[in-house]
Amino acid sequence: MVEMNHFFANHFLVAMPILTDPYFNRSVIYICEHNEKGAVGIVINQPLQSLKINLSEILQAIVGITTKPYKSVALPILCGGPIHPERGFVIHAPSGEWQSSLKMNSEICVTTSKDILQAIAKQQGPDKFIFSLGYANWVGGQLEQEIINNFWLIVPATPSILFDTPFNKRWVEAINSLGVDVNKLVYSCGRA
Repeated sequence: MVEMNHFFANHFLVAMPILTDPYFNRSVIYICEHNEKGAVGIVINQPLQSLKINLSEILQAIVGITTKPYKSVALPILCGGPIHPERGFVIHAPSGEWQSSLKMNSEICVTTSKDILQAIAKQQGPDKFIFSLGYANWVGGQLEQEIINNFWLIVPATPSILFDTPFNKRWVEAINSLGVDVNKLVYSCGRA
């Protein structure tokens, strides 16, 4: 596994109320990579509404397993972002060795290889994980400018928000982790 720790990697971007874009409204994005060339992140709190299938059916189609894996029968697929919505990402607690994994820290990994899906289908994968399709990205300097423009809050990533908090509560939980009252967030910003 590759060890990664640049800029805001392994942090959450939490959308400020000013963002009304359908992909990013009230979103929480896990930043997988961030350096001078740009940033890559995965939205972790928005189940795909347009896809009427769950992870069990994806596993059957991709991996070719005909029996339903009990552990992920009803697990929703998340909309990771607007870029390459056909690409799958598994964010998980470290366990096993996978062909294409990025170890973010001792508690979180991101894997893109098919072998982890095969293991999940056979109930031999990580105990805690989420699966998303697509990702978000920013060119060099773009994310920093959006932060300056008050579009995002930066929050250290926690496994509890990633794996234990219900999807519909992740935005509020991430903001609460900063000690900020959601009801007092300003919906517009000014310049002094």
